[in-house]
Amino acid sequence: MPKKLIKGNEAIALSAISAGVDAYFGYPITPQNEVPEYLSKYMPEHGKVFVQAESEVAAINMVYGAAGAGKRVMTSSSSVGIALKQEGMSYIAGAELPCLIVSVMRGGPGLGGIQPSQADYYQATRGGGNGDYHTVVIAPESIQETVDYIKEGFDIADTYRNPVMILIDGLIGQMMEAVDMDKEVPKRKLPEKSWATIGTEHHPGRNIVNSLYLDAPRLEEHNLNLKAKYDAIRQNEVKVEMFNMENPDYVIVAYGSVARIARSSIEMLKEVGINVGMIRPITVWPFPKKAFDQIPESCKGILVTEMSLGQMLDDVEIANKGRHEIAFYGRTGGMVPDPTEIRDAIINFKKWVIS
Repeated sequence: MPKKLIKGNEAIALSAISAGVDAYFGYPITPQNEVPEYLSKYMPEHGKVFVQAESEVAAINMVYGAAGAGKRVMTSSSSVGIALKQEGMSYIAGAELPCLIVSVMRGGPGLGGIQPSQADYYQATRGGGNGDYHTVVIAPESIQETVDYIKEGFDIADTYRNPVMILIDGLIGQMMEAVDMDKEVPKRKLPEKSWATIGTEHHPGRNIVNSLYLDAPRLEEHNLNLKAKYDAIRQNEVKVEMFNMENPDYVIVAYGSVARIARSSIEMLKEVGINVGMIRPITVWPFPKKAFDQIPESCKGILVTEMSLGQMLDDVEIANKGRHEIAFYGRTGGMVPDPTEIRDAIINFKKWVIS
């Protein structure tokens, strides 16, 4: 199919329509405002529901309601907006409802700034809501990948009856790239939504969507059932790219936009005789821990680089199991690293080694 030059946020909107989204509920916030802007135009044209809610809290609860009715539902926001949605996301996970959440990260904490950041890694992978729950989190590095994983993300959500988050930064949302909007993604055989609350005319008996269990043994049983589902996701849905990993002198770990920058750094390092590989987590939950078992013993160290002060660093330390020295180089507050900075961090590796 011919490629189309398109802005990231517009591509997100068009990809969701292509994936068969039934309803979108959101509230404007930079740098993802073009997502609801485009959906407000296109969704009514396709006979779908678009609602600009009165707040982020209202939007996520509308997602809860529509998902409970078995509809393919989406919301999007950025950083402080996602923070406001966290309670509702816990409800949705607890009620085992599928939905897609797009998070376009900006600088923080607080209102911060509208420049790109990766400082919402904890927010996405740990979740600010209460209880033992997980959200599947996919972190693309390009607009094409974002388009592809939005389509697959809806299917993952339906497969496991669980929220899925597409985690990008404002750079991907605001830049333009050539994208094949019609690219096919793997098809899944999706389960019927026999649990949906669509009235007894369509199913026998009552369907109840709920996350409230006042009986402690029953709540524990529910949590253990959720854990079994999360274990299946860990087994089946880990996505990772291993780049130039044949006997590297060093390994860079990066995701999203920073991984793209690191590729240029790796090419620069080749020119000075340093062979560097990269582990790029695509799912940051579940995190690709087993990929780190493939790092050869001869590797001199791992450099974690992020647009944050070291949030993915925790997961890398766990996956590394103390086998290799780990260094960290990050930029924060909306600052984007230059390829020469990551190159120099490898050349001066010992300077950045964490204690």
